[in-house]
Amino acid sequence: MSKLSDTTRNKLKSVSTATVATALFKRGFRIQAIQDVHPLSGDQPTMIGEAFTLRYMPAREDLNKIEVFRDRSHPQRKAIEDCPPGAVLVMDSRKDARAASAGAILVTRLMKRGCAGVVTDGGFRDAAEIARLGFPAFHHRPSAPTNLTLHQAIEINVPIGCGDAPVFPGDVILGDSDGVIVIPAHLADEIADETFEMTAFEDFVTEEVHKGRSILGLYPATDEQTLKDFAVWRKAKGR
Repeated sequence: MSKLSDTTRNKLKSVSTATVATALFKRGFRIQAIQDVHPLSGDQPTMIGEAFTLRYMPAREDLNKIEVFRDRSHPQRKAIEDCPPGAVLVMDSRKDARAASAGAILVTRLMKRGCAGVVTDGGFRDAAEIARLGFPAFHHRPSAPTNLTLHQAIEINVPIGCGDAPVFPGDVILGDSDGVIVIPAHLADEIADETFEMTAFEDFVTEEVHKGRSILGLYPATDEQTLKDFAVWRKAKGR
């Protein structure tokens, strides 16, 4: 798994998924947003880290009895213990929240191990408890039944689909109040640099709009005066 530099990680932590989505769209990437996932808490931190994946398949009843959790190599349990510090555990639950992908104990273990967050296109049980952890977590909706009811954990750290987005191990996962987006690993540094600059300009534009300025010529910056004003703003703000 490629390792994010501290510079890239910090830049991406300061930008939004919306800004990243625009930068990816410029490069022809249209389906990098994980669909129909939501933060468990409205004030949880921004999530940023490399993807470590877990794939579920439809459960077969004879292979998914409660006793399977006694096996230390069970893929769900192993994923929790193997997900590297600083990484995000991304679960492919086939967009099926009728049974939980995990619960509060496993998510707490991820947090205590120094992982950066967790996302599933299914659901979590103990959702209210997870929301109180202050740990970045995203799912479709709460779900009480154990994962064994419908999901069989089958493979770790392989390419998956999560909420219709392709996720490869090592891709960079960014999550905020708007949702979760997947940045191809080889683009992480340049996306971080570009969106950091875009965010500075968008902050300038926002201030100008609050002052009553028209967006015409401002956003996008088609008037030469806009770029001059932006340069003055950046110098004054130290941006």
